[in-house]
Amino acid sequence: MSTRPLAGRVAVVTGANHGIGAATAVRLADLGADVLVSYLRMEVADVPGQAPGYAAPRRADASAVVTAIERAGARATAVEADLADPASPCAIFDAAEERLGAVSILVNNASGWVMDTFTAEETDPLGRRNRPVTATSADPNLLVDARGGALLIAELAARHRLHHGTWGRIVSLTSGDTSGFPGEVSYGAAKAALESYTMSASAELVDLGITANVVHPPITDTGWVTEALRAAVTAGANGDRIATPEEIAEVIAWLCTDAARLVTGNVLRLH
Repeated sequence: MSTRPLAGRVAVVTGANHGIGAATAVRLADLGADVLVSYLRMEVADVPGQAPGYAAPRRADASAVVTAIERAGARATAVEADLADPASPCAIFDAAEERLGAVSILVNNASGWVMDTFTAEETDPLGRRNRPVTATSADPNLLVDARGGALLIAELAARHRLHHGTWGRIVSLTSGDTSGFPGEVSYGAAKAALESYTMSASAELVDLGITANVVHPPITDTGWVTEALRAAVTAGANGDRIATPEEIAEVIAWLCTDAARLVTGNVLRLH
């Protein structure tokens, strides 16, 4: 079997300047894909609901990831884009086609995560500051995770038809549970919507040769995990553990290969 099964493919990975997105972009490059890295720089101060020391800064642009992709022997380009802007998906695909070629792989990893809750408690069990559900808290989640993901899928499908594509892959990232996500209610709702969009794509785009799946990682150490959280997960009775971004990237990348051609319409919950 080829060690570069994705040679000649072009991938778009959103939220890829850090964490799971960055690891996925590099792993896809290892397998031969050329990659457009979509990202949005953020500061900790921009993320409501955090307790001191809870989150690591996310200031980086995507230059380090682009360099890692190129070292893997693939072509790379980066686009800073706010997926809350409905024009961003088209701009991302325009840039990918101009610089790399037609896109056949989409990884919906970016998140507009903002905590909110219906409770009146000041903090959650991890010490993070709670905030009530408002339009200000809901919009970043719903516009990025749900609408942004849907528009990216729609863009891939439209261009796939335009270019008479016969092969494609969509992988979306989710969290929480579709039955609810207490303490992060708008985030959970947005991820549930993205999951539904992706499952619809798996049914509606199958005739185009496109598979669509959702990956639900366990808690993943992307720089925000505290020692208290690590101890709580380790002491749990359900067998969960804290994963690395590279472990999640392995699964996402596998779903993008021909080896996973019969895998579509699934939510893969990792432990």
